[in-house]
Formats: sequence, C-alpha cells, structure tokens
Amino acid sequence: MGGRRNISIIGAGLMGHGIAVVFARAGHAVTVSDPDVATLRTMRERAASSLSALEADADEREAALARIGTAGCLADCVSDADIAVEAAPENLALKQKIFAEMEAAAPVSCILASNTSVIPITRIVEKVQTRERTLGTHWWNPPHLIPLVEVIRTDWTGERAIAGVMDVLREAGKTPVRVEKDVPGFIGNRLQHALWREAISLVETGVCDAESVDTVIKSSFGRRLAVLGPLANADLVGTDLTLAIHQNVLSDLERSREPSPYLRKLVDDGRLGVKTGEGFYAWTDERAEAMRNHVSDHLRKLEIILNESADPLKSLA
Repeated sequence: MGGRRNISIIGAGLMGHGIAVVFARAGHAVTVSDPDVATLRTMRERAASSLSALEADADEREAALARIGTAGCLADCVSDADIAVEAAPENLALKQKIFAEMEAAAPVSCILASNTSVIPITRIVEKVQTRERTLGTHWWNPPHLIPLVEVIRTDWTGERAIAGVMDVLREAGKTPVRVEKDVPGFIGNRLQHALWREAISLVETGVCDAESVDTVIKSSFGRRLAVLGPLANADLVGTDLTLAIHQNVLSDLERSREPSPYLRKLVDDGRLGVKTGEGFYAWTDERAEAMRNHVSDHLRKLEIILNESADPLKSLA
C-alpha cells in the first residue's frame, strides 16, 4: 500500500481533526465527516491551529489544509477510501452503527479502523461481515503531537490490514506498535492506569499528597521514560536487582480489582477535575490553560530532541 491514499475520518472532533492533520501533512487526501454541522464547520480552523502548534511554515500549512476536505454524509466520505478511521465518541452502539454504514458504503478493499482507548475492538466490529479488514488504531491525545499509535488485531483481522496500516502510519511519521491480542486498555492504558492506581492509593492512604506524587514522577523516572522504557531499564540495572526489588515491594502495592473509593468519592462529590474546578487539585481556567500550553510546548520540544538523537536499540539492531 504505497503512495498517496484516500483517507476518510468519521468524526471531526478533538481526535478526528488531529488524525486528519497527520495524514494531510504526509501527503494523503483526507475527507472528514461529522453529523454535527457546527463541529464539521470549524474543523479546518482547528486543523490550522494544530498545524501552527506543530510550527509548520505557511506553505506547509496551506498544502496540508488543501488536502483536507469535508463530506456532508458518511457514505460520501468513504465512497473511495483506502482507509476509513472511525473517531466517534466512546459509545459502543454508535461505533457499531458507524461500522455498519462504513462497510456498506466503502470499497471492499478499504481497511476499516476504529479509534478507541476504552472499548474492545472485537465488540465494535463483531457485527461486520468483512471483519478481516477491520482493526483498531488507538491514537493518543493530542494525535498530531503524540507519536504512538497502537494497532490492534482482533481474532478476525487479516495480515494485509495490519501490515498496510502499519506502513501508512510509519510513512506519516508516527510510531505504530502491533497489539496482537485485543485486551482491555491495549498496552499503553494498561501501563498508565496501573501507575495511576498506585498513585491514587498513595494519596488515599496518607503516604503523601497529590502534588508530591506528581513531583516524584516528573523529577525522577519520568524524566528518562521517553528514552528508557521499563524493560530496557530492568536489563540495564540487572534482572537480578529487579527481582530483588519486586520481592520486597510488590506485596505492598495496591492490587485492588476495583476503582479506588477515594476516586469514587471525588466523582460523587462533583470534584471532576478541570471541568468543575477541583479534583486532586484546585483549577482555575487560567491554570488549566497554562497547563495545556505547557504540555503542548514540552511535547514539541521533546519531539525535536528525540528526532535529533537515534534510538540506540534500533540503530544497533
């Protein structure tokens, strides 16, 4: 699957417009549809803003935006697609409905992908007849700034679909990984929320406050995670030392199979984080915007640094 492709995005929201930006920058023709007229109408404006955040020059921005079109209905959007990506809200019935419509309207050669971080891909595509061309692509927010895309295989997914999407993502400058089993949370969210469970437990049991948890992570192992994953780190310090630490620590870690009562109380009390002004922290609109800008600026700078330094494990492979 080489050269310029026709990419269809179903959903023009936060994730959909960012995915469109990635493919348009890579030279593909992108068509976006959304049942919400207002969301679709502002999609190009938001895409332009995301391109500016990527510090693309004026010519690159204009070229990318010129490759992004819109369609008033899903059938028109996918009618000549090589790859169609569903980027709808996290609602199983809605995603299943979209897949039924995509299967009916897209060419038989079109790969059908779902972007989700929560719902098992198997559930989303279980009613599709041509399931060998379906898979999951879990993009991380913001999709135009985070390199990773998890490509999830179901029991029905064919190798052609997996390999084709992996190739397109690599060519677009993303970092795709294959998820060979459709497990809840895939890879990234399982790892992330295992950490979050322990982080919440430390606050809940009075070991420290929320700010201390975040400070420890940001000021220690978090600094090296971008270049040194946990398993390479285990090899560097020695698997024997890793085993010794686990023998002393694992038995004391939070291992509940249910969400934290502390987290439940936050939600029950209406302390929903930024959207209500209070969660683990107190938030003002200004503080939230400053945090978002800080994260975006950090991600841009980090990408520049990492692009300038080769991954030693890959360069020596």
